[in-house]
Amino acid sequence: MNHVAPALPASRGSLPPEATDPALGQPGGRVVVAPRTRVKICGLTREQDVDAAVAAGADAVGFVLYAKSPRAVSAQRAAELARRLPPFVTPVLLFVNEDATKTIAALAGVAGAAAQFHGDETPELCWAASGEGRFRYLRAARIPLGEAGRSFDLVNYASDFSRAHAILLDAQVDGFGGGGKAFDWSLLPPAVDAHLVLSGGLTPANVGDGLRALQALRTGAKSLSVDVSSGVEARKGIKDAGKIREFIAAVRAADALAAS
Repeated sequence: MNHVAPALPASRGSLPPEATDPALGQPGGRVVVAPRTRVKICGLTREQDVDAAVAAGADAVGFVLYAKSPRAVSAQRAAELARRLPPFVTPVLLFVNEDATKTIAALAGVAGAAAQFHGDETPELCWAASGEGRFRYLRAARIPLGEAGRSFDLVNYASDFSRAHAILLDAQVDGFGGGGKAFDWSLLPPAVDAHLVLSGGLTPANVGDGLRALQALRTGAKSLSVDVSSGVEARKGIKDAGKIREFIAAVRAADALAAS
């Protein structure tokens, strides 16, 4: 005898047919996933600034291991500060033309650390300084200010540094780092085969504009994140907890607008 299992009533957690579910918000049940822009707060030197970045919802924090920077910390100090981080907040160590042996040693001393190469490092030097892939790394692209930015070939740059976990987009100024300057976002190509991190001159007042201006790159790149340092400072090397909160709130507002 064949036994036919009785039909069971739908559980409270069951979904109705996709085409009829108004909660999914689209005809046919298509789910619209809101973007979530990852945020890195860079140039931290104090315990209270690390705590403020974490409390505000930062995904990563940066420590500058470049002696000429006003935000410089030693490898030992970076390790001390990074020990305050909870799980799932990434410490990033920034280097400028540093010896590979020293970068590897510094990275090994900070659990879960990634590197950020911000000098004249070639693809080969970045690979060597990452322990040949032992540590993930970002490579900074220094984009000229104004119309000169048209000459920068980001697609080719990303290809050259294809082993990098992400390409950080910063303004080219004297010395290393963006100096709080913003390059012309409109000159970026609409599609780049890389994870991208927008940096250079970002503040709570303009980060939303930057994300809206680069809306095409949310889909034309693997992802688009943001990085801020001077834009959330009271003075060089000293962060302002209120500005950090405002910055991340502005990013979340831009995310919500992009999903609407």
